[in-house]
Amino acid sequence: MYRVAYFNHITPQALSLIDKELYEIVENDAEYDALLLRSKEISIADVSKDVLYIGRAGVGVNNIDVPAFTEKGVVVANAPGANANAVKELVILGMLLASRDVIGGMRWLYGQRNASCDIERAVEDNKNRFIGPEIAGKTLGVVGLGAIGVLVANAMIALDVNVYGYDPFISVKSAWGLSPKVRRAVSLEELFTECDYVTLHLPLMEKTKHYVNAKQFKKAKKGLRLLNFARGGLVNNEDLIEYLENGTIARYVTDFPSREIMKQPKVLSIPHLGACTPESEINCAKMVVQQMKEYLESGNIINSVNFPETFIGPLKSKNRIMIHNKNIPNMIGQITQILSAEGINITNMVNNSKGEWAYTVIDVESDVHKPLIEKLENIVGIVRVRILTHEE
Repeated sequence: MYRVAYFNHITPQALSLIDKELYEIVENDAEYDALLLRSKEISIADVSKDVLYIGRAGVGVNNIDVPAFTEKGVVVANAPGANANAVKELVILGMLLASRDVIGGMRWLYGQRNASCDIERAVEDNKNRFIGPEIAGKTLGVVGLGAIGVLVANAMIALDVNVYGYDPFISVKSAWGLSPKVRRAVSLEELFTECDYVTLHLPLMEKTKHYVNAKQFKKAKKGLRLLNFARGGLVNNEDLIEYLENGTIARYVTDFPSREIMKQPKVLSIPHLGACTPESEINCAKMVVQQMKEYLESGNIINSVNFPETFIGPLKSKNRIMIHNKNIPNMIGQITQILSAEGINITNMVNNSKGEWAYTVIDVESDVHKPLIEKLENIVGIVRVRILTHEE
């Protein structure tokens, strides 16, 4: 029986997918095989020593010490696309708020609540103070064409917005879903030069930290409206403030507030509401539970951020050997040599890699004893060996 624990609120709709005959839900200070969470920050010291799988019911994994868990052979997976519609809808709202000074007008109006003036007359006299452009016919640049970026681009096309897309690493799946009316930008600088609005949809990692900075702002069309519903660290705030103050950037709308930018009058800070819909929370949690079951029960890896996507189907052979290892030469040769020396015939094998790490799944009809597992574990570069046995 597998033991599962969770931090934060994991929806009952997702927990109900867990088979009580195969799984036991335990407290998060007990020992467990899988951990589900949303935003809680965790390191190796915070989790069970037995953990095999960590499922983040959301997209960003900045709250998880992924490199440390990878070294232990722990699969860390997220739920890309499960909250895409929720974020898309907020981006549309953000673009409208960046254009029409609705918030400024509402603030002014609320300030008149105790005034003795004729409110209807005051509204007519002051409404032009909050004028702003329509988005139809304007040009939007979408940086990052993953699940959310594609939905945003397509929605804006439907709203009669001209759309440029920039993503050097767009997946085949995303490309198939993208409207043919979206134009391709060959560089980030081109996109900033041509667009009235730019929206960011990139993951935050070392190479994307401060991805948008003075280099792009210098070439930006005057009056640019910038939206960031991806991660705060993508934008260099110091450069941003400079170009807000000199008028190059007319408005910055972000779902990631910081004290550094909240004081700026042209900044609209939203309290990280992108995925805050009941539908999104349910979808994210359901996705990571289903992925957890695939990994624990069959060894299939889906939407992992640290190990390669690997799907070999359900276990039909007598045993399945799953190996997490560094992506180095002669690894497969060493593994198969040990199996051959033990007289074990391979019925099926898959080996996939992702950067510095690889994952090998081997189906065999023979028994797999502890001495064999120890020999595999002693190969330099292997960090975890796991065995599944087919139950008749």
